[in-house]
Amino acid sequence: MPAVRKYRRETSEISCCLKYLLFTSNVFIFVAALMVLSVGIWAWSEKDMFRNIAKLSFIALDPAFVLIILGGITFLLGFMGSVGALRENTCLLAAYAIFLSILLIAEIGFCALAFVLKDKGWIKDQATEGLKAFIRHYREDADQQNLIDWIQEDWLQCCGIDGPKDWDSNNYFNCSSIAIGSREACGVPFSCCRRRPQELIKNKQCGYDVRKEGYVSGFRFRFTRNHNPIINLCKQPVDRNIHERGCLRAGEDWLEAHLISVAAACVGLLMLQILGICFAQNLRADIYTQKSKWH
Repeated sequence: MPAVRKYRRETSEISCCLKYLLFTSNVFIFVAALMVLSVGIWAWSEKDMFRNIAKLSFIALDPAFVLIILGGITFLLGFMGSVGALRENTCLLAAYAIFLSILLIAEIGFCALAFVLKDKGWIKDQATEGLKAFIRHYREDADQQNLIDWIQEDWLQCCGIDGPKDWDSNNYFNCSSIAIGSREACGVPFSCCRRRPQELIKNKQCGYDVRKEGYVSGFRFRFTRNHNPIINLCKQPVDRNIHERGCLRAGEDWLEAHLISVAAACVGLLMLQILGICFAQNLRADIYTQKSKWH
C-alpha cells in the first residue's frame, strides 16, 4: 500500500484579526471624512468662494473651511490606514503611523500649552477675538451667522461676548444705524431672545429695539365701563426677553459643568490614536516577518 504523504500547510505570520480590525475601523473613518469633506465643499460652492478668493480674509473662522480641513486630513488618514491594511502595504502603514504620531504630539502639546496659559488669559483673549469677529461679520456670512445663532440660542443660551451690548460693534445692530434706517438698530439677533413656553413659531423680530432706552416689550388691553378698549404699554425689564449673560462666561460655566466628560472624551481620543499607531506598527512587523520567510 503506497504511503500517504501529508503536506504541512504553512501558517501566515500576519494576524487576520489585526489586519481586518485596522481595515474596518479606517473604512468608517474614511466614509465619515468623505461626508464631512463633501459638506464643506458644497457649502463653499454655494457661497461661490472658489471664484471669490478675495473674500478669504476671515478664512480661519469660516465653518465650511474648517469642515474642509478636518475632512481632508481625516480622509487622508482613513485612506492610508484602510488601503495599507488591506493591501499589506508597509509604506502606507508607515505613513499612517507617522501621521497619527504627528497629530498625537500636536494634540498633547496643545493641551499642555492650554494648561500652562489658562491662568494668563491667553485662551480667553483668543476666544474673545474670535467672537468679536463673528459679531462684526454676522450678516456677511450665512455659515458664521448660523453658527453664532446656534451658540447663543441652543448651546449656551447667551448673548454677545460679555452681554447684549457687544452687538453694538455690528453695523446692523449699532444704535447709530437708526440714522440710516436700520430696523435692527439698538437690537440683538433673535437667537439672544429667551424661549417662551409653548412657542410654536419662532419670532425673528423679538430682538428689535431691546437695547433702546425706555424699551417697551408689549402691550395689553383693558376695558372701561362703557366697553371702550384702552391699551396699556407694558414696560418690562430687558432681561425678561433676552439673555443677559455673555457667551464667554456661559462657555466657562459649561466647561466647568462638563469638565469630566470633556476630559474623558479627550483621553479616549488619544487612546484610540495610540492604539492605531500600535496596530499599524504590529501589522508592519508581521508583514516583514512573513516576507523574511520567502527569502
